[in-house]
Amino acid sequence: MKRLAVRLLPTTLGIVLILLLLTTTLAGQEISKEQALTQLIMSSLNTWHYSPLKQGDQLSEKTFTLYLKNLDYNKRFFTETDLEELEQYKFKLDDEISYGSNEFFNVSGDLLKKRILEVKTYTEEILTNPFTFVEDEYLEVDAEKRAYPKDSQELKDLWRKIVKYQTLGVYMDLLLEQGEQDAELGKKFTAIMQKPFQPQLESKAREKVSKDLKRTFERMLQEKTEDRFSRYINALTSSFDPHTNYFPPKVKEDFDIEMTGMLEGIGATLQEDGDYIKVVSIVPGGPSWRQGQLKAGDLILKVAQRDEEPVDVTNMPVDEAVKLIRGKKGTEVRLTVKKPEGQIEVISIIRDVVIIEETYAKSLIINTGKTGKKMGYISLPSFYHDFDNAKGRTSSEDVRIELEKLKKEKVEGVILDLRNNGGGALDDAVKMAGLFIKSGPIVQVKNKQGRIKALNDPDSSVVYSGPLVVMINSLSASASEILAAALQDYGRAVIVGSPSSFGKGSVQEMVDLDFLLDYLYPRSPGYKPLGSLKLTVEKFYRINGDSTQYKGVLSD
Repeated sequence: MKRLAVRLLPTTLGIVLILLLLTTTLAGQEISKEQALTQLIMSSLNTWHYSPLKQGDQLSEKTFTLYLKNLDYNKRFFTETDLEELEQYKFKLDDEISYGSNEFFNVSGDLLKKRILEVKTYTEEILTNPFTFVEDEYLEVDAEKRAYPKDSQELKDLWRKIVKYQTLGVYMDLLLEQGEQDAELGKKFTAIMQKPFQPQLESKAREKVSKDLKRTFERMLQEKTEDRFSRYINALTSSFDPHTNYFPPKVKEDFDIEMTGMLEGIGATLQEDGDYIKVVSIVPGGPSWRQGQLKAGDLILKVAQRDEEPVDVTNMPVDEAVKLIRGKKGTEVRLTVKKPEGQIEVISIIRDVVIIEETYAKSLIINTGKTGKKMGYISLPSFYHDFDNAKGRTSSEDVRIELEKLKKEKVEGVILDLRNNGGGALDDAVKMAGLFIKSGPIVQVKNKQGRIKALNDPDSSVVYSGPLVVMINSLSASASEILAAALQDYGRAVIVGSPSSFGKGSVQEMVDLDFLLDYLYPRSPGYKPLGSLKLTVEKFYRINGDSTQYKGVLSD
């Protein structure tokens, strides 16, 4: 298990404990992939989580509430009648987990699909008639302040207002496009308010809203059952705490890319553009850049693995298209693309390791004037660490290198920018703090048995001893808070930025579910890959004993 602030955890003892916790009600049954996944996750949570919930009404109620909120977080599909129908499952989900039943998952999914189809019909009907925008109407856009529609009639009226609101927004955008390009926004609004209503623009706006909604509903209806089940499992894990999450294979792959700054693929940034997948940019030095034919602005129509039959990616979600395009180093992918000029080309690219430089620490010199001071600046996007490669890059070593560069430039102070840094590897936070102090504890961790352990600076050398400023904001979390808090407690840095950081005071670890599957369900190898479970195993405290949970690190 990898320790995040996110160590390979599954030990022989842990597996024995999981075996003892696995439900006996499924013994002798041919277990499904969903049942295996649920059992592995529940047993892992009960074995390793810092504060496991008992499998009873509390767990069931929390999972029920979180999942329904996830399914319809804007309260745009379910009605109060639907919620009354689903209420019967509110305190039964723990029993369903024990017996391997997915009744609530299936019933809620069918009900959502029914409502999506119903809303789709409503919007198609509503958008056939023009809007005049002369009546005064009120729409509460904050779902937290709005109740669910009571029934189908209220649902239809809600969508009438939503569609009207969206059409008005597009209509205003079209009017703004007609104004002088260089005019200030305020002047543009003043000008368009004096213009008469333009029916042709309203028609154009309705057409765009209709097209966008059609695509949205189609995507929702095409959601794979396994993707929706991942959301259900995440409602279950989040019932334990907000930082305990299930990572299905695609999410785990993205997490690994974020932690290492590397992937195997073609080196291109893609996004959805209407019905197509559009190339936004090419990664310098990557396979596509070296091959030279694929360019920003190209539309990808089909993807083929070497000489296999091409797969049409039109109307495909970008995540699904990326799965086809990424692949092992040295393998070939053939892209059928449409160039901006209209010609169709088939481009062959050999996949390779792509380095995402934006992941890594970078430094620069800030000159404050001819007679001013020369300052060093280091940007650290995350506490990255390649756990699978002993020779891979780590954030602590990279920051050490950047500090050495700045020292050679004889800077008179260093600014370490942790803004928007959501954390990462705990070990790197500890080592990084040690770059600025000679020795001592950096952070204290407390496990589920109540044992407290201090994590100390592993290196007695000091890389940089000069003036230091650490920048934070409300998105600086976890490992960022450990580093900032330690430097603040030692009086080693001045903390500046937002009034406080995010406020997370727990340590997570990663459990490889495929590893557990091999041991616990050896006859089910076809269920791989299952992904990973990130779960809270410890709480951390500053060296002065305070917690950063909720209150964060306060700026000086």
